[in-house]
Amino acid sequence: MPTRKASAVWTGGLKGGVGSFTGETGLGGSYSFGSRFESAPGTNPEELLAAAEAACYSMAFSGALEKNGTPPTKVETSAACTVEKVDDKMTITRIVLTVRATVPNIDKATFERIARETKEGCPVSRALKAVDIQLQASLV
Repeated sequence: MPTRKASAVWTGGLKGGVGSFTGETGLGGSYSFGSRFESAPGTNPEELLAAAEAACYSMAFSGALEKNGTPPTKVETSAACTVEKVDDKMTITRIVLTVRATVPNIDKATFERIARETKEGCPVSRALKAVDIQLQASLV
């Protein structure tokens, strides 16, 4: 199985410094204290985690639905990653997944069961076991 790589550089102190990251495919961005903990422009690690969770979930859910014999025509997933101060340390406390899927020939109960199972089983969710991952799934 492949190993994916990325790197990051931070220059300066915490509040006045700036950082950048680059993935092996060219994905990249810049971040700062302000873009992470305030409303300044730029990206942040939480946005990257949200994107990773949304992408992984969509793909895993599609596979699970297909395995069930009810392949989806579309799975749309958004993720909101929250960072808060816990015990005086900044902590990623929650990721809320909002999923909308078009799945012909599936009943609501089966859809919801597969959605929950996928939340527990997708690789990124498994890597983030310490985070409260919440799921809101709707069949459209």
